[in-house]
Amino acid sequence: MGMSVGAGGPAGTRVNSEINTTPLVDVMLVLLIIFLITIPVAVTSIKVNLPKQSNQPRTSKPENIVVSVNRDGDIFWNDLQLANAEALFQRLKTESVKVPQPELHVRGDGGGRYESVGRVVFAAQRAGIAKVAFVTEPPARN
Repeated sequence: MGMSVGAGGPAGTRVNSEINTTPLVDVMLVLLIIFLITIPVAVTSIKVNLPKQSNQPRTSKPENIVVSVNRDGDIFWNDLQLANAEALFQRLKTESVKVPQPELHVRGDGGGRYESVGRVVFAAQRAGIAKVAFVTEPPARN
């Protein structure tokens, strides 16, 4: 008398189609424990009055250098028109040795060529001016 239990075929060749959830449960329990430990640390903190930020336009100091470039590419030192970029370089060279070194504020015409402003920046770089700022118009408030 023979008896057959299970599917036909040799023992151990049957495919197990069930998902083993034990490793998943283990990982979830570990994550739950980690979250339970770290949440109280993140929630409790020291009360601190943080500084408020404000956007105020910078004022030009008298020792700062203001160089303007108009639409035609003419270079102005404050209100005095310079002959060319070489004259600007000579003036910047004398200003670069001052301690503290003044900042260079470049005001370029929006309709002018980038090349004209590039000459001013290049002259400042050659003269050794460390701080160069570009002056722009703030956007209109609504």
